[in-house]
Amino acid sequence: MRDHTPDFKLQELSTPNKQLISDTVRRILARLAEDRQLTADSLLELWVEVPGVKRPRGTYRGGFLMPDSFIAITDYFQANDGSLVPAGSFSDSENAWEELFDELYYQVEIFTSQVDSSKGITLELWTGHRSRPEGEWVYAVDTKIELT
Repeated sequence: MRDHTPDFKLQELSTPNKQLISDTVRRILARLAEDRQLTADSLLELWVEVPGVKRPRGTYRGGFLMPDSFIAITDYFQANDGSLVPAGSFSDSENAWEELFDELYYQVEIFTSQVDSSKGITLELWTGHRSRPEGEWVYAVDTKIELT
């Protein structure tokens, strides 16, 4: 069996970029919970745009653009009266946030390590749920941020 792992070294995100991502994700997930839209199939999806790097993007059957990566929110949190509470496998909210961000930062670093500097890289973050099979959003909160 061949190893298809990309041949590059992961570069850790800077502390300011981690803080920007963390603040943004906390805000959009709080909004999802406040709107009482956190469901079992809610996702945090991300698209990464790296200046000068072109790569193919897939689409779902309905023609909607596939994300570069996603995280199932209910692996980490559940909704309770409009707020986020940790999923059963976590002892407290901070532990759940820490695990979610470890996974998210790793996924972002896979894309951002292709270049020496993260300046100009944009992340588009969407959270919510789609109609199935994968298609248009039923409910979504989205934002776009630029790394420094």
